[in-house]
Amino acid sequence: QVQLVESGGGLVQAGGSLRLSCAASGRTFTYYNMGWFRQAPGAEREFVAAIRWSVGSVWYADSVKDRFTISRDHAKNTVYLQMNNLKPEDTAVYYCAADSRLPRSAEKYNYWGQGTQVTVSS
Repeated sequence: QVQLVESGGGLVQAGGSLRLSCAASGRTFTYYNMGWFRQAPGAEREFVAAIRWSVGSVWYADSVKDRFTISRDHAKNTVYLQMNNLKPEDTAVYYCAADSRLPRSAEKYNYWGQGTQVTVSS
């Protein structure tokens, strides 16, 4: 009933910017949270940012504060991740997730996209 599709990844030099999109279909997501997670090779999946769909409350990992901005568009059922001042350590597959009451906990999300690759060169 729910499908999440990420887009916007790519190759960028350090200091550059990318905007990721996550389009949701099948249902709307009121009250619950949507999040972005990332996974680098050999690493565990880690929290990046989340947003409460209904009211727009946001949460960020310390490593991306002041560089990344999460937002959503109700009309398009889409959540965005604007990534500025990218660093090589941001290189990872970025995943969109939906429907969690605990925004920072990957294990609590019920739906996941297939991911989009972000590569930052130095």
